[in-house]
Amino acid sequence: MTHSFDELGRPRLSVIGLGKLGAPLAAVFAAKGFSVIGLDLNAEAVEAVNAGRAPVAEPLLQAMIDRGRERLRATTSFDEAVADSDVTFIIVPTPSDASRLFSNAYVVDALTSVGGALRKKDSYHVVAVTSTLIPGSMDGEIRLALERSSGRKVGVDLGLCYNPEFIALGSVVRDMLHPDLILIGQSDDRAGSVVETIQRACVEGEPEFHRMSLVNAELAKIAINTFVTTKISYANMIGEMCDRLPGADALVVTNAIGADSRIGRKYLRPAIGYGGPCFPRDNKALAALGGKLGVNCAIARATDEINDHQLDRLMAAIESCAAPGDVIAILGLSYKPDTGVIEESQGLALAARLLSSGYDVVASDPLALPAAQSMLQSHARLFDDPAAAVAEADVVVVTTPWPQFAKLFAPGPSRAAKRLTVIDPWGIVERPAAAGFPFHLMQPGAGAAPHLRKGAA
Repeated sequence: MTHSFDELGRPRLSVIGLGKLGAPLAAVFAAKGFSVIGLDLNAEAVEAVNAGRAPVAEPLLQAMIDRGRERLRATTSFDEAVADSDVTFIIVPTPSDASRLFSNAYVVDALTSVGGALRKKDSYHVVAVTSTLIPGSMDGEIRLALERSSGRKVGVDLGLCYNPEFIALGSVVRDMLHPDLILIGQSDDRAGSVVETIQRACVEGEPEFHRMSLVNAELAKIAINTFVTTKISYANMIGEMCDRLPGADALVVTNAIGADSRIGRKYLRPAIGYGGPCFPRDNKALAALGGKLGVNCAIARATDEINDHQLDRLMAAIESCAAPGDVIAILGLSYKPDTGVIEESQGLALAARLLSSGYDVVASDPLALPAAQSMLQSHARLFDDPAAAVAEADVVVVTTPWPQFAKLFAPGPSRAAKRLTVIDPWGIVERPAAAGFPFHLMQPGAGAAPHLRKGAA
Protein backbone atom coordinates (compact mmCIF):
# COMPACT_ATOMS: atom_id res chain seq x y z
CA MET A 1 0.00 0.00 0.00
CA THR A 2 1.17 3.54 -0.74
CA HIS A 3 0.97 6.79 1.17
CA SER A 4 -1.33 9.62 0.06
CA PHE A 5 0.59 12.52 1.61
CA ASP A 6 -0.07 16.17 0.77
CA GLU A 7 1.51 18.05 -2.13
CA LEU A 8 4.63 18.81 -0.07
CA GLY A 9 5.13 15.19 0.91
CA ARG A 10 3.86 15.58 4.47
CA PRO A 11 1.39 13.12 5.98
CA ARG A 12 -2.12 14.49 6.56
CA LEU A 13 -3.16 14.19 10.17
CA SER A 14 -6.37 13.56 12.08
CA VAL A 15 -6.77 14.03 15.82
CA ILE A 16 -9.56 12.16 17.59
CA GLY A 17 -10.63 14.15 20.64
CA LEU A 18 -10.58 17.96 20.82
CA GLY A 19 -10.50 18.39 24.57
CA LYS A 20 -7.88 19.95 26.84
CA LEU A 21 -5.04 17.97 25.24
CA GLY A 22 -6.40 17.07 21.82
CA ALA A 23 -7.23 20.63 20.76
CA PRO A 24 -3.68 21.88 21.51
CA LEU A 25 -2.20 18.85 19.73
CA ALA A 26 -4.23 19.52 16.59
CA ALA A 27 -3.42 23.23 16.73
CA VAL A 28 0.33 22.65 17.12
CA PHE A 29 0.34 20.22 14.20
CA ALA A 30 -1.44 22.77 12.00
CA ALA A 31 0.78 25.64 13.15
CA LYS A 32 3.81 23.56 12.17
CA GLY A 33 2.56 23.11 8.61
CA PHE A 34 0.55 19.90 8.62
CA SER A 35 -2.94 19.55 7.18
CA VAL A 36 -5.07 18.58 10.19
CA ILE A 37 -8.65 17.47 10.64
CA GLY A 38 -9.86 17.18 14.21
CA LEU A 39 -12.77 15.05 15.32
CA ASP A 40 -14.99 15.34 18.36
CA LEU A 41 -18.51 14.16 19.10
CA ASN A 42 -19.12 17.49 20.81
CA ALA A 43 -20.57 19.65 18.03
CA GLU A 44 -19.70 22.86 19.93
CA ALA A 45 -16.00 21.98 19.96
CA VAL A 46 -16.11 21.22 16.24
CA GLU A 47 -17.92 24.47 15.53
CA ALA A 48 -15.37 26.44 17.54
CA VAL A 49 -12.40 24.97 15.66
CA ASN A 50 -14.05 25.57 12.29
CA ALA A 51 -14.71 29.16 13.32
CA GLY A 52 -11.07 29.60 14.32
CA ARG A 53 -11.77 29.72 18.07
CA ALA A 54 -10.10 27.72 20.81
CA PRO A 55 -12.62 25.13 22.09
CA VAL A 56 -10.94 25.04 25.53
CA ALA A 57 -9.07 27.56 27.64
CA GLU A 58 -5.32 27.00 27.48
CA PRO A 59 -2.43 29.48 27.20
CA LEU A 60 -1.08 29.88 23.62
CA LEU A 61 -3.81 27.68 22.13
CA GLN A 62 -5.56 30.52 20.31
CA ALA A 63 -2.22 31.71 18.92
CA MET A 64 -1.53 28.24 17.52
CA ILE A 65 -5.00 28.06 15.98
CA ASP A 66 -4.49 31.47 14.38
CA ARG A 67 -1.12 30.37 12.99
CA GLY A 68 -2.46 27.17 11.45
CA ARG A 69 -5.94 28.45 10.60
CA GLU A 70 -5.86 27.57 6.89
CA ARG A 71 -4.69 24.02 7.62
CA LEU A 72 -7.01 23.17 10.53
CA ARG A 73 -10.63 22.04 10.42
CA ALA A 74 -12.89 19.73 12.41
CA THR A 75 -15.69 17.24 11.94
CA THR A 76 -17.93 14.83 13.84
CA SER A 77 -17.53 12.16 11.13
CA PHE A 78 -14.97 9.37 11.55
CA ASP A 79 -15.29 8.52 7.87
CA GLU A 80 -14.32 12.06 6.90
CA ALA A 81 -11.46 12.30 9.42
CA VAL A 82 -9.89 9.00 8.38
CA ALA A 83 -10.44 9.46 4.65
CA ASP A 84 -8.71 12.85 4.72
CA SER A 85 -5.67 11.76 6.73
CA ASP A 86 -2.74 9.36 6.67
CA VAL A 87 -2.01 9.32 10.39
CA THR A 88 -4.61 9.34 13.16
CA PHE A 89 -3.77 10.43 16.70
CA ILE A 90 -6.21 9.29 19.38
CA ILE A 91 -6.31 11.38 22.55
CA VAL A 92 -9.43 10.50 24.52
CA PRO A 93 -9.90 9.93 28.27
CA THR A 94 -8.68 6.77 29.99
CA PRO A 95 -10.36 7.16 33.41
CA SER A 96 -9.45 5.06 36.41
CA ASP A 97 -11.69 2.08 37.06
CA ALA A 98 -12.66 0.40 40.34
CA SER A 99 -9.34 -1.48 40.43
CA ARG A 100 -7.39 1.81 40.04
CA LEU A 101 -6.17 0.68 36.63
CA PHE A 102 -7.16 2.68 33.54
CA SER A 103 -10.22 1.90 31.45
CA ASN A 104 -9.54 1.65 27.71
CA ALA A 105 -13.24 1.87 26.84
CA TYR A 106 -13.08 5.28 25.13
CA VAL A 107 -9.91 4.35 23.25
CA VAL A 108 -11.42 1.09 22.05
CA ASP A 109 -14.61 2.88 20.96
CA ALA A 110 -12.57 5.41 19.00
CA LEU A 111 -10.39 2.67 17.45
CA THR A 112 -13.46 0.70 16.43
CA SER A 113 -14.84 3.73 14.59
CA VAL A 114 -11.44 4.49 13.02
CA GLY A 115 -11.14 0.87 11.94
CA GLY A 116 -14.57 0.93 10.32
CA ALA A 117 -13.57 4.03 8.36
CA LEU A 118 -10.30 2.37 7.28
CA ARG A 119 -12.28 -0.34 5.49
CA LYS A 120 -13.34 2.35 3.01
CA LYS A 121 -9.82 3.37 1.96
CA ASP A 122 -6.84 1.53 0.52
CA SER A 123 -3.76 3.55 1.45
CA TYR A 124 -1.37 2.72 4.30
CA HIS A 125 -2.45 4.33 7.58
CA VAL A 126 -0.82 4.83 10.98
CA VAL A 127 -2.83 5.01 14.20
CA ALA A 128 -1.02 6.60 17.15
CA VAL A 129 -2.56 6.45 20.62
CA THR A 130 -1.59 9.39 22.83
CA SER A 131 -3.81 8.68 25.85
CA THR A 132 -2.06 7.24 28.92
CA LEU A 133 -2.48 3.46 29.05
CA ILE A 134 -1.77 0.56 31.36
CA PRO A 135 1.19 -1.48 30.05
CA GLY A 136 0.00 -4.36 27.91
CA SER A 137 -2.95 -2.47 26.43
CA MET A 138 -1.46 -1.68 23.02
CA ASP A 139 -0.43 -5.25 22.24
CA GLY A 140 -3.67 -6.51 23.80
CA GLU A 141 -7.18 -5.20 23.39
CA ILE A 142 -6.17 -2.11 21.42
CA ARG A 143 -4.38 -4.00 18.63
CA LEU A 144 -7.19 -6.54 18.60
CA ALA A 145 -9.93 -3.89 18.35
CA LEU A 146 -8.15 -2.08 15.53
CA GLU A 147 -7.46 -5.21 13.49
CA ARG A 148 -10.98 -6.54 13.91
CA SER A 149 -12.70 -3.32 12.98
CA SER A 150 -10.41 -2.42 10.06
CA GLY A 151 -9.96 -5.87 8.56
CA ARG A 152 -6.25 -5.08 8.35
CA LYS A 153 -3.13 -6.53 9.93
CA VAL A 154 -0.92 -4.30 12.07
CA GLY A 155 2.59 -4.24 10.62
CA VAL A 156 1.45 -5.10 7.11
CA ASP A 157 -0.95 -2.46 5.81
CA LEU A 158 -1.50 -0.65 9.10
CA GLY A 159 0.88 0.95 11.59
CA LEU A 160 0.21 1.21 15.32
CA CYS A 161 2.14 3.48 17.67
CA TYR A 162 1.99 4.70 21.26
CA ASN A 163 3.05 8.35 21.41
CA PRO A 164 2.14 9.90 24.79
CA GLU A 165 2.78 13.55 25.61
CA PHE A 166 4.51 14.79 28.76
CA ILE A 167 2.51 17.91 29.47
CA ALA A 168 0.69 19.76 32.23
CA LEU A 169 -2.54 21.73 31.94
CA GLY A 170 -1.76 25.42 31.81
CA SER A 171 1.40 24.79 29.80
CA VAL A 172 0.23 22.21 27.26
CA VAL A 173 1.34 24.06 24.13
CA ARG A 174 4.69 25.05 25.59
CA ASP A 175 5.31 21.48 26.77
CA MET A 176 4.42 20.06 23.35
CA LEU A 177 6.85 22.43 21.65
CA HIS A 178 9.66 22.01 24.18
CA PRO A 179 9.64 18.42 25.48
CA ASP A 180 12.57 16.75 27.21
CA LEU A 181 11.92 13.59 25.23
CA ILE A 182 9.66 12.13 22.57
CA LEU A 183 8.52 8.60 23.39
CA ILE A 184 7.39 6.38 20.52
CA GLY A 185 6.23 2.82 21.00
CA GLN A 186 5.97 1.16 17.59
CA SER A 187 4.45 -1.94 16.08
CA ASP A 188 7.16 -1.82 13.42
CA ASP A 189 9.91 0.48 12.16
CA ARG A 190 7.85 1.92 9.31
CA ALA A 191 5.09 3.14 11.61
CA GLY A 192 7.57 4.53 14.15
CA SER A 193 9.43 6.43 11.43
CA VAL A 194 6.23 8.15 10.31
CA VAL A 195 5.44 9.36 13.83
CA GLU A 196 9.04 10.43 14.43
CA THR A 197 9.01 12.51 11.22
CA ILE A 198 5.86 14.32 12.40
CA GLN A 199 7.23 15.00 15.87
CA ARG A 200 10.62 16.22 14.61
CA ALA A 201 8.81 18.76 12.46
CA CYS A 202 6.87 20.07 15.47
CA VAL A 203 9.27 20.23 18.40
CA GLU A 204 11.58 23.14 19.06
CA GLY A 205 15.01 22.46 20.53
CA GLU A 206 16.71 19.07 20.63
CA PRO A 207 14.69 16.58 22.68
CA GLU A 208 15.79 12.98 22.90
CA PHE A 209 13.83 10.56 20.72
CA HIS A 210 13.22 7.12 22.20
CA ARG A 211 11.68 4.47 19.97
CA MET A 212 10.88 1.10 21.43
CA SER A 213 8.30 -1.67 21.63
CA LEU A 214 4.73 -0.79 22.53
CA VAL A 215 4.83 -2.28 26.02
CA ASN A 216 8.15 -0.63 26.84
CA ALA A 217 6.74 2.77 25.88
CA GLU A 218 3.60 2.20 27.96
CA LEU A 219 5.66 1.34 31.01
CA ALA A 220 8.12 4.19 30.43
CA LYS A 221 5.31 6.75 30.30
CA ILE A 222 3.68 5.77 33.58
CA ALA A 223 7.05 5.22 35.25
CA ILE A 224 8.21 8.75 34.39
CA ASN A 225 5.06 10.28 35.85
CA THR A 226 5.26 8.24 39.03
CA PHE A 227 8.97 8.89 39.52
CA VAL A 228 8.13 12.61 39.54
CA THR A 229 5.48 12.06 42.22
CA THR A 230 8.06 10.21 44.28
CA LYS A 231 10.39 13.22 44.11
CA ILE A 232 7.57 15.52 45.23
CA SER A 233 6.67 13.34 48.20
CA TYR A 234 10.33 12.94 49.12
CA ALA A 235 10.80 16.73 49.13
CA ASN A 236 7.70 17.11 51.32
CA MET A 237 9.03 14.47 53.71
CA ILE A 238 12.26 16.49 54.04
CA GLY A 239 10.13 19.60 54.49
CA GLU A 240 8.30 18.08 57.43
CA MET A 241 11.59 17.05 59.00
CA CYS A 242 12.64 20.69 58.75
CA ASP A 243 9.38 21.66 60.48
CA ARG A 244 10.69 19.79 63.51
CA LEU A 245 14.36 20.84 63.39
CA PRO A 246 14.97 24.38 64.69
CA GLY A 247 16.92 26.41 62.17
CA ALA A 248 16.49 23.89 59.34
CA ASP A 249 15.36 25.17 55.93
CA ALA A 250 13.94 22.65 53.46
CA LEU A 251 14.59 24.87 50.43
CA VAL A 252 18.27 25.08 51.31
CA VAL A 253 18.46 21.33 51.91
CA THR A 254 16.62 20.25 48.75
CA ASN A 255 18.57 22.74 46.64
CA ALA A 256 21.75 21.03 47.78
CA ILE A 257 20.29 17.56 47.21
CA GLY A 258 19.23 18.54 43.68
CA ALA A 259 22.74 19.68 42.81
CA ASP A 260 23.75 16.02 42.63
CA SER A 261 23.46 15.06 38.95
CA ARG A 262 22.07 11.67 39.96
CA ILE A 263 19.04 13.45 41.45
CA GLY A 264 18.40 16.85 39.85
CA ARG A 265 16.37 19.80 41.09
CA LYS A 266 13.18 19.50 39.01
CA TYR A 267 10.17 18.77 41.23
CA LEU A 268 12.43 18.44 44.28
CA ARG A 269 10.81 21.35 46.10
CA PRO A 270 8.86 21.07 49.35
CA ALA A 271 5.41 22.66 49.27
CA ILE A 272 2.07 20.83 49.45
CA GLY A 273 0.74 17.62 47.96
CA TYR A 274 0.49 17.05 44.22
CA GLY A 275 -2.88 17.02 42.47
CA GLY A 276 -4.39 17.24 39.01
CA PRO A 277 -5.78 14.68 36.59
CA CYS A 278 -2.56 12.69 36.05
CA PHE A 279 -0.13 12.38 38.96
CA PRO A 280 -2.46 10.98 41.65
CA ARG A 281 -4.15 8.45 39.40
CA ASP A 282 -0.94 7.35 37.64
CA ASN A 283 0.74 6.57 40.95
CA LYS A 284 -2.25 4.54 42.12
CA ALA A 285 -2.37 2.74 38.77
CA LEU A 286 1.29 1.74 38.99
CA ALA A 287 0.70 0.27 42.45
CA ALA A 288 -2.41 -1.55 41.18
CA LEU A 289 -0.48 -2.92 38.19
CA GLY A 290 2.25 -4.12 40.53
CA GLY A 291 -0.32 -5.92 42.64
CA LYS A 292 -1.79 -7.57 39.55
CA LEU A 293 1.67 -8.70 38.44
CA GLY A 294 2.77 -9.81 41.91
CA VAL A 295 5.37 -7.04 42.14
CA ASN A 296 6.15 -5.19 45.40
CA CYS A 297 5.26 -1.54 44.69
CA ALA A 298 5.74 -0.26 48.24
CA ILE A 299 7.48 2.87 46.93
CA ALA A 300 4.38 3.89 44.95
CA ARG A 301 2.13 3.24 47.94
CA ALA A 302 4.41 5.22 50.25
CA THR A 303 4.43 8.10 47.79
CA ASP A 304 0.63 8.22 47.97
CA GLU A 305 0.63 7.94 51.75
CA ILE A 306 3.01 10.89 52.15
CA ASN A 307 1.05 12.91 49.61
CA ASP A 308 -2.22 12.30 51.47
CA HIS A 309 -0.49 13.31 54.71
CA GLN A 310 0.25 16.82 53.39
CA LEU A 311 -3.36 17.85 54.01
CA ASP A 312 -3.01 16.81 57.65
CA ARG A 313 0.17 18.86 57.82
CA LEU A 314 -1.60 21.96 56.52
CA MET A 315 -4.49 21.45 58.92
CA ALA A 316 -2.07 21.22 61.85
CA ALA A 317 -0.52 24.53 60.85
CA ILE A 318 -3.97 26.16 60.70
CA GLU A 319 -5.09 24.67 63.99
CA SER A 320 -1.98 26.08 65.68
CA CYS A 321 -3.16 29.64 65.05
CA ALA A 322 -6.95 29.45 64.55
CA ALA A 323 -10.01 27.84 66.07
CA PRO A 324 -13.31 26.64 64.57
CA GLY A 325 -15.41 29.66 63.68
CA ASP A 326 -12.40 31.68 62.52
CA VAL A 327 -12.25 32.77 58.88
CA ILE A 328 -9.69 30.95 56.76
CA ALA A 329 -8.91 32.34 53.30
CA ILE A 330 -7.69 29.81 50.74
CA LEU A 331 -5.79 31.37 47.87
CA GLY A 332 -5.83 28.88 45.03
CA LEU A 333 -8.45 26.29 44.11
CA SER A 334 -6.96 25.05 40.84
CA TYR A 335 -4.44 22.23 41.15
CA LYS A 336 -1.71 24.43 39.62
CA PRO A 337 -1.35 27.94 38.13
CA ASP A 338 -2.52 28.82 34.60
CA THR A 339 -5.47 26.43 34.58
CA GLY A 340 -8.95 26.31 36.06
CA VAL A 341 -8.86 22.53 36.58
CA ILE A 342 -9.71 21.51 40.16
CA GLU A 343 -9.28 17.74 39.89
CA GLU A 344 -7.47 16.47 43.03
CA SER A 345 -6.88 20.10 44.00
CA GLN A 346 -5.20 20.52 47.38
CA GLY A 347 -6.95 23.86 47.91
CA LEU A 348 -10.36 22.35 47.32
CA ALA A 349 -9.58 19.40 49.60
CA LEU A 350 -8.43 21.80 52.31
CA ALA A 351 -11.64 23.82 51.98
CA ALA A 352 -13.73 20.69 52.45
CA ARG A 353 -11.69 19.65 55.50
CA LEU A 354 -11.95 23.09 57.09
CA LEU A 355 -15.69 23.29 56.52
CA SER A 356 -16.24 19.89 58.09
CA SER A 357 -14.17 21.06 61.10
CA GLY A 358 -16.33 24.13 61.69
CA TYR A 359 -14.21 26.88 60.14
CA ASP A 360 -15.61 29.71 58.03
CA VAL A 361 -13.99 29.44 54.59
CA VAL A 362 -13.45 32.12 51.97
CA ALA A 363 -11.46 31.49 48.80
CA SER A 364 -10.23 33.03 45.58
CA ASP A 365 -8.67 31.79 42.35
CA PRO A 366 -8.13 33.51 38.99
CA LEU A 367 -9.68 30.70 36.90
CA ALA A 368 -11.19 27.96 39.05
CA LEU A 369 -14.12 29.68 40.75
CA PRO A 370 -16.90 28.36 38.44
CA ALA A 371 -15.77 24.75 38.85
CA ALA A 372 -15.15 25.20 42.58
CA GLN A 373 -18.59 26.74 43.11
CA SER A 374 -20.26 23.60 41.80
CA MET A 375 -18.27 21.52 44.29
CA LEU A 376 -18.50 23.74 47.36
CA GLN A 377 -22.05 24.96 46.69
CA SER A 378 -22.87 27.72 49.19
CA HIS A 379 -20.72 26.36 52.00
CA ALA A 380 -17.78 28.65 51.24
CA ARG A 381 -17.71 32.27 50.08
CA LEU A 382 -15.81 32.73 46.83
CA PHE A 383 -14.26 36.03 45.72
CA ASP A 384 -13.07 37.09 42.29
CA ASP A 385 -10.78 39.59 44.01
CA PRO A 386 -8.25 37.79 46.24
CA ALA A 387 -7.72 40.99 48.26
CA ALA A 388 -11.38 40.82 49.29
CA ALA A 389 -10.90 37.26 50.55
CA VAL A 390 -7.79 38.30 52.49
CA ALA A 391 -9.67 41.23 54.04
CA GLU A 392 -12.19 38.79 55.54
CA ALA A 393 -9.64 36.39 56.95
CA ASP A 394 -7.97 35.59 60.24
CA VAL A 395 -5.62 33.13 58.51
CA VAL A 396 -4.60 32.99 54.85
CA VAL A 397 -3.29 29.80 53.19
CA VAL A 398 -1.60 29.98 49.80
CA THR A 399 -2.41 26.65 48.15
CA THR A 400 -1.67 27.51 44.50
CA PRO A 401 1.37 29.66 43.66
CA TRP A 402 -0.37 32.12 41.35
CA PRO A 403 2.12 35.03 41.06
CA GLN A 404 -0.60 37.63 41.70
CA PHE A 405 -1.08 36.28 45.23
CA ALA A 406 2.42 37.36 46.25
CA LYS A 407 1.52 41.01 45.62
CA LEU A 408 -1.34 40.97 48.12
CA PHE A 409 0.98 41.34 51.08
CA ALA A 410 3.30 44.06 49.81
CA PRO A 411 3.91 46.84 52.35
CA GLY A 412 1.80 49.94 51.87
CA PRO A 413 -0.88 52.16 53.36
CA SER A 414 -3.66 50.01 51.91
CA ARG A 415 -2.77 47.05 54.15
CA ALA A 416 -5.41 46.15 56.69
CA ALA A 417 -4.57 47.03 60.28
CA LYS A 418 -5.50 43.65 61.71
CA ARG A 419 -2.78 41.10 62.13
CA LEU A 420 -2.95 38.09 59.83
CA THR A 421 -1.25 34.74 59.83
CA VAL A 422 -0.21 33.80 56.30
CA ILE A 423 0.69 30.15 55.69
CA ASP A 424 2.73 30.02 52.50
CA PRO A 425 4.08 26.53 51.69
CA TRP A 426 5.28 27.71 48.24
CA GLY A 427 7.44 30.54 49.54
CA ILE A 428 6.00 33.11 47.12
CA VAL A 429 5.25 35.75 49.76
CA GLU A 430 8.22 37.92 50.74
CA ARG A 431 9.01 38.00 54.41
CA PRO A 432 8.03 41.25 56.15
CA ALA A 433 10.81 43.76 55.66
CA ALA A 434 9.77 46.24 58.35
CA ALA A 435 9.22 45.73 62.06
CA GLY A 436 5.56 45.70 62.97
CA PHE A 437 4.43 44.74 59.48
CA PRO A 438 0.86 43.52 60.07
CA PHE A 439 1.09 39.83 59.27
CA HIS A 440 2.86 36.78 60.59
CA LEU A 441 4.33 34.52 57.89
CA MET A 442 4.49 30.76 58.34
CA GLN A 443 6.40 28.80 55.71
CA PRO A 444 6.28 25.07 56.45
CA GLY A 445 9.72 23.57 55.98
CA ALA A 446 11.54 26.76 56.97
CA GLY A 447 12.73 26.23 60.51
CA ALA A 448 10.77 24.55 63.27
CA ALA A 449 7.09 25.12 62.52
CA PRO A 450 5.29 27.40 65.03
CA HIS A 451 2.65 24.76 65.79
CA LEU A 452 5.37 22.26 66.64
CA ARG A 453 7.25 24.71 68.82
CA LYS A 454 4.02 25.11 70.75
CA GLY A 455 3.95 21.37 71.32
CA ALA A 456 0.91 20.64 69.14
CA ALA A 457 0.66 17.21 67.53
